[in-house]
Amino acid sequence: MSVLLSLFLKLSTFSLIAFGGINALLPSLLNLAVYQEHWVELQTFADYFAIAQAAPGPNFMTITLIGWHVGGILGALLATFAIAWPSSILVYFVQRLILSMNDEQKKRAIQYAAAALAIGLVLSSAWQIALQINHSYAAYGLTLLTIGLTVFTRWHPLYLIALGAALGTMGFI
Repeated sequence: MSVLLSLFLKLSTFSLIAFGGINALLPSLLNLAVYQEHWVELQTFADYFAIAQAAPGPNFMTITLIGWHVGGILGALLATFAIAWPSSILVYFVQRLILSMNDEQKKRAIQYAAAALAIGLVLSSAWQIALQINHSYAAYGLTLLTIGLTVFTRWHPLYLIALGAALGTMGFI
């Protein structure tokens, strides 16, 4: 039971800093789940993340799958609740505060700052993951090319996924 309690408490704490979603905390979650707590192995973590990204629904499905791995159905429910309840309460009260403000300029400033923070955290997370999984100059090149194409074009992400798959199949990365 102590493993489930640890899972619940640590993921509840994560929830409070998951600004920008779970993807913003992916390197920290990987470190916690794989290296600190040994809830899952690295390949299992990668598999769960891939499943969560491929499936429709919220991004925190990775957390649910880790909870399921640790403690079955109860672990999945605890992990899902843990990652949702603190941030949900925080967002509720922050939103009430924003809606009660009369100054539209302050409201917009808060919204723009929150968006910039979320985007920055997600990009930082993506770069940290890239540093852990890229093992060649070609992989780093593909990462930088993908960032550039994402920022400066309106290409659909499936084209970039197909490009990565083709380069991987040909043995370049």
